[in-house]
Amino acid sequence: MIMKKIIYLSFMTLTALCASTLKVAAQQQQDAEPEVTGDVILRALPQSKDAIFKNSEEVKYKLELENNTNQWQEGRVSYVITTDEGNKVASDSIHIAIRGNGSKELEVKIPPKATGFYRINFMVNLPQYDDTVRKVFGVNPEKIRSQLHKPADFDAFWQQTREQLEKVAPKYRVMERKDLSTSEKKVYSVEMHSYGNLVIRGWLVIPTDGRRFPVHYRVPGYVVSLKPNMDNDDFIAFDLNVRGNGDSKDVINIGTDNYCLVNVENKDNYIYRGVYMDCIRGLDFLCSHENLGIDASKIFVEGGSQGGSLALITAALDSRVKVLTMQVPLFADIHDNLSISASYKSQVFPFKVFRKYNGMHPGFTWEKFFSTFDYYDPQNFAPMVKCPVLMGIGLLDQFCPPRCSMALFNHISSTNKEYICVANSTHEVNYDYFMFQNLWLREKFRIP
Repeated sequence: MIMKKIIYLSFMTLTALCASTLKVAAQQQQDAEPEVTGDVILRALPQSKDAIFKNSEEVKYKLELENNTNQWQEGRVSYVITTDEGNKVASDSIHIAIRGNGSKELEVKIPPKATGFYRINFMVNLPQYDDTVRKVFGVNPEKIRSQLHKPADFDAFWQQTREQLEKVAPKYRVMERKDLSTSEKKVYSVEMHSYGNLVIRGWLVIPTDGRRFPVHYRVPGYVVSLKPNMDNDDFIAFDLNVRGNGDSKDVINIGTDNYCLVNVENKDNYIYRGVYMDCIRGLDFLCSHENLGIDASKIFVEGGSQGGSLALITAALDSRVKVLTMQVPLFADIHDNLSISASYKSQVFPFKVFRKYNGMHPGFTWEKFFSTFDYYDPQNFAPMVKCPVLMGIGLLDQFCPPRCSMALFNHISSTNKEYICVANSTHEVNYDYFMFQNLWLREKFRIP
């Protein structure tokens, strides 16, 4: 029988835990911690499944150590906590010893922390084995506040942009695709003219039982091609490919590294001015085709990554959106994202692209960058959102740091808003989130 030792630390307070408390159902384990293998395994599980704590409570993690070798292992387990900008705030370590094919369970207790998100790295250091498990936890994220960098003429700029869009005749084309349709759903290819008279396209999928349906309006991620959505039984599905995405590449057809840089030095011609208006033009289409069974009074817009921000901006600019759901919204709180991303060992999108451009164009200062992007930062649109909102984020996301996503969320004016944090996700959410979103939407639209 393998005996487990109890170890105490005045600051770290590592205590042995009952083995029975570690037995978790397979699905729960999958959500709590990705499957790992190795000679020695270190798992770190937050006491709160979503790794969100109050600033009045201790931050607690349960550590599981498994020695899959036949050898006695002796070394140290430690942790380092930093802010999301990389500033060290705490650390500690302890000596450990594990029998061959044995295990040990430890608890880490960390004194309460101030509001914000923190990186915590757990390290195991043995003579022939080293490993680091990287986690993030949040403290009172609903209290995070950030400065709005909203230009004085922001509202006038977008009002003028809307007026320019309205002058473009949409010239809608709706073409049934019998090759893609089924007995239960009709598929249509949709085409329309948008801002600057560019042609954009999308896919409309309509159930065939003759009822009027609410609409699931989906906008795309970053240079993503949306296809017909055949999975909705209680909604009409409308998937729009904005300019430069999917089948809307007649004029703009460039790679991912360059898409967000098109005319970045000119706020009037920046690519996202047209992209945001493409999303509004999609609403125009839906509201002008109620004869197809569309219930234009029940439109919800959704997107992930770039699509999450496009969904928010669409809801902000147009009250025809009745519900908003978004995941990991890209570009949110772009000023703080610049500061946070500066602490990464390796740069990631989007600032990997922006920093590369900055380095290749000496006259392109960050001040000049913000003189354009402040007109497009999703956070500046957030106070205009009045409809119900659901947001999901991954705490390990470096593309969209959780502090930036929560700052955007907290600026949303709607009082009917909820968020979900997924502790072990990067630039994504998980199955549980989408299950909850489905139930949440059915409640909002009173669908039995």
